Amino acid sequence: MVRPADIGPGGPVVIDLGGHRLDSLDRRRLAHPMVGGVVLFDRNIGSREQVAALVAELRRARPGLLVCIDQEGGRVQRLVDGFTRIPPMATLGRAWDRDPIAASMEATRIGRTIGSELRALDIDLSFAPVLDLDHGRCDVIGDRALHRDPRVVTLLARAIVHGMLLAGMGNCGKHFPGHGYVSGDSHHELPVDRRSLRRLLAEDAAPYGWLGETLLAVMPAHVVYPRIDDRPAGFSRIWLEDILRVRLGFDGLVFSDDLTMAGAAGMGDIVERAHAAIAAGCDMILVCHDRGEADRLLGGFEWRRGPDFDRRLAALLRRSGELPGRGCE
Repeated sequence: MVRPADIGPGGPVVIDLGGHRLDSLDRRRLAHPMVGGVVLFDRNIGSREQVAALVAELRRARPGLLVCIDQEGGRVQRLVDGFTRIPPMATLGRAWDRDPIAASMEATRIGRTIGSELRALDIDLSFAPVLDLDHGRCDVIGDRALHRDPRVVTLLARAIVHGMLLAGMGNCGKHFPGHGYVSGDSHHELPVDRRSLRRLLAEDAAPYGWLGETLLAVMPAHVVYPRIDDRPAGFSRIWLEDILRVRLGFDGLVFSDDLTMAGAAGMGDIVERAHAAIAAGCDMILVCHDRGEADRLLGGFEWRRGPDFDRRLAALLRRSGELPGRGCE
């Protein structure tokens, strides 16, 4: 029997769970040395007390695990019952058009509320804020976007992130370099954005550079930008290394979007997708919504940890726990 103390430091794979409690399959997968994180979904959420017990169970099963969730607000808010209802982010954008100062203050308050409520459950990171621009073309983004203007998106996102950091909550900007212009949903297809690099950098990708070190993590889009690369951004070394890290100066963690999504299917089987995402520059890879695929990945994936991975992960955990401290109540 594998004991938690025998497992050692986690790797790059972020998995999901089956339900409100850990089952035998969950425990077996958590014991795998490649697993370094868990993401919680609606199927894992009951009462506040149940979620707290589940996270505590995760901590006992795998110390040092990165526990993540999508708590954006609006239609993407996993924790609802017993938690503050967060409005869609487009509400903040409309408020900005009326009164930028009041909107910024509200954005900080929302960020701190999200962070405080998650930290009370010992959750490390929310995959938020959404940095996609509201081009009025993409239903899957829609009112999740803050605004059409990249400057407004940056200033409101900075306020949200500031509030999250005040509460000790990790953040992740998504979906780099931008999912708001395409009409397709990468959960079900591979969208194509035919704009030039110059236009993408001036508009959709601009917030990633402007936010600087306040952004702890980034999630790339399963979208192809054929004028830059024929691979989706999450599998493109041009996007993740040459542009995101070198040109825009980002040095935090890069999470792949879920590798079981249709937008990733063209990159081969699940093991090939994982290797392609890591080779492109992803630090962490998400495999959610298909437990069979997760098992196939863990059975065939080879990975060698490097100093950049450990440094970036340690920096995120340190900053997501500075205030008020990891594991606080």
